[in-house]
Amino acid sequence: MRTALEHLRLVLADDHPVVRSGFRMLLEGVGATIVAEADSGEAALAAYAEQRPDVLVMDVRMPGIGGLGALERLLTHHPAARVLVLSAHDDTQIPARALKVGATGYLSKRAHPQELVRAISQVARGRRYLDPELAPKIALAHFNGSEDPADALTNREFAVFLQVAAGSSVQEIASTHRLSSSTIGTHLYHIKQKLNASNAAELALIAVRAGFI
Repeated sequence: MRTALEHLRLVLADDHPVVRSGFRMLLEGVGATIVAEADSGEAALAAYAEQRPDVLVMDVRMPGIGGLGALERLLTHHPAARVLVLSAHDDTQIPARALKVGATGYLSKRAHPQELVRAISQVARGRRYLDPELAPKIALAHFNGSEDPADALTNREFAVFLQVAAGSSVQEIASTHRLSSSTIGTHLYHIKQKLNASNAAELALIAVRAGFI
């Protein structure tokens, strides 16, 4: 695990210096390079714009516009940014909102250090990550009463749904099914319409609730 994050450039955003120091020691110990630190939402935006890291690791509660505000503003200007949002709280509203805004991943600060390394590794690859302890709670809180996806989707749509929920990109899914990206995009549009979901993160939550992932 000493080189688990080798060659990755990270920005750490947290308003507690001791927390940032601990994260730095852990992540540099497994090969990552910390290119900048930030103690507010605004500072995180500036650090990202200057450094263009592979992953921004950001606490949700910070001074200024905070993590959620910074996330929304960041993705407006840098839609491809990969952001792992952290929180010390176990409520479902904040992670659900962060994922809806467009965070690539969400992890509780109470998670094991190895889980942080795994989360960053997944997010750096563009794969969505949701804290395994929070996933069932979030899914149940925000998608109660929804139908089983298997009943709403065609076989092809269901296969695409599972791949999207697992973090695969449209290009990867198209290659798997030997279809064009535009065709997969059409399937994805219909899937979102049928399941009343606005993005891949919400599809992942539905899949968690249904027990598919």
